[in-house]
Amino acid sequence: MIREVSCSLISKAIEEMCIEANLSLTDDVREKIVLAADTETGVIAKKILGQLVENMEIAKNEAIPICQDTGMAVVFMEIGQDVHLDGSLTDAVNEGVRNGYEHGYLRKSVVEDPLIRVNTKDNTPAILHVSLVPGDKIKITVAPKGFGSENMSRVYMLKPADGEEGVKNAILDAVKQAGPNACPPMTVGVGIGGDFEMCAILAKKALTRDISKRSEKPHIARIEEEMLEKLNKTGIGPGGFGGDTTVLGVNIETYPTHIAGLPVAVNICCHVNRHVTRVL
Repeated sequence: MIREVSCSLISKAIEEMCIEANLSLTDDVREKIVLAADTETGVIAKKILGQLVENMEIAKNEAIPICQDTGMAVVFMEIGQDVHLDGSLTDAVNEGVRNGYEHGYLRKSVVEDPLIRVNTKDNTPAILHVSLVPGDKIKITVAPKGFGSENMSRVYMLKPADGEEGVKNAILDAVKQAGPNACPPMTVGVGIGGDFEMCAILAKKALTRDISKRSEKPHIARIEEEMLEKLNKTGIGPGGFGGDTTVLGVNIETYPTHIAGLPVAVNICCHVNRHVTRVL
């Protein structure tokens, strides 16, 4: 049975999600920051984490953005094969982003041409990733991504012989290079496998996964735990002022790859790891 879905429904959902994501963090991220503030041993680091907790509460209670960089809207959509849309999906997504950033009084940060640099004045176009899945539902994840941390992200085209240690060294290298520039404490999304562009999409998607849960693959879960510990021993700390809390979470996603390659992407997010998911 084909299910008809109005594009206006999608637009309205994305409008609301853009606002929600910019005003409040998901429970898993918020709880990690609160826990870090409670357990941090560094004096300056503890004070900074306390300020982050206070900032989250002010943003949520007063309906103002958590961060002045309200990001570029990244939208992941899983669309059931039994869904029929009554119009253009791309137009519907951009309409939702346009309205969300306008009605939410969110900063517009997108330029139309990467070299001419004229602002589009409505934060469109969004970056849209679509996959077809069985069923008649539409799962939408909106993840506004700030560019202070985005600029610190890296892709490594490793050799198969580099193996697990090469992957770990790449993650460590990316975080060390990012240092204070990524507004730590960070969340680290890692994509392993696929090809050049696929590993980067995996890394971005990894940032939207609950950071309190580990991968279902035992060997990947082990690497996540190990890297979380190693990264927090770098001493970068909140705001780059030292301390125990450099990273809140490490999420790794994988995909099959070619016999001759081992692509690894590290997508870094600041403490404002924003994302909202709905099912229509």
